[in-house]
Amino acid sequence: MKKTRKYVSMMAAATICGMLSIGIPAVAQASDGSEAVVTSSRSFTPGSKVRADLLTESTATTVEKDSSWGGIESLNVPATKSQAEKDAEARAQQAQEQAQEQAQAAASRRQSAQQVSRSAARASTTNTVTDAPVSGTGADVVNYALQFQGIPYVYGGTDPATGFDCSGFTQYVFAHFGISLPRTADAQRSVGVPVTDPAPGDLLVTSDGSHVGIYVGGGRMIHAPRPGRTVTVQKLYRDFEYRRLV
Repeated sequence: MKKTRKYVSMMAAATICGMLSIGIPAVAQASDGSEAVVTSSRSFTPGSKVRADLLTESTATTVEKDSSWGGIESLNVPATKSQAEKDAEARAQQAQEQAQEQAQAAASRRQSAQQVSRSAARASTTNTVTDAPVSGTGADVVNYALQFQGIPYVYGGTDPATGFDCSGFTQYVFAHFGISLPRTADAQRSVGVPVTDPAPGDLLVTSDGSHVGIYVGGGRMIHAPRPGRTVTVQKLYRDFEYRRLV
């Protein structure tokens, strides 16, 4: 029984101490024998202090009233391509380069073929000239001259292997028929017999002696026109003087 009362007393004391520690009022005996109320309290650090500081910090930020932050369209976002797109562009570029190379090769082949063709034509003309009778008619002169079509104009030229100028061409043709002509067009104005009704095989010369050719009939002539051209047949393009040699 004594042990039980002692345990209860200890529990009561512990309870009173606990009440005092959490601020529950307890009664204590004053030194003058009167009763006085003694209170106890605990203070806790406010948990909102950090939040208050953060709020103060955020409200301290100032922004100009008319500041422009731009829209999404002002963002400079780098364009990116997928690997498939990059591969497709690479293939297209390669195809374009190949097409250009093929076009250049084709153009080179055409140019080479044209050069070969011109050389062959020139050689053919030179090698297949048919000898006409030395004492031929005007028609024979024309037929012989026509074989030299395509020979290039060369200033000072007197040979089909290298080219003709206008007087070199007429000199060469008439020489085949035993008729010797002076070297220049102006000097050739003085040979033969002047006529006003030209016939095939007549020599024709400009009035100023700057150009000469051979009349082929039908209002046409054969001559070596000028640099960049070849011996050709064309319509009469101006008035000429005519000289009959055969």
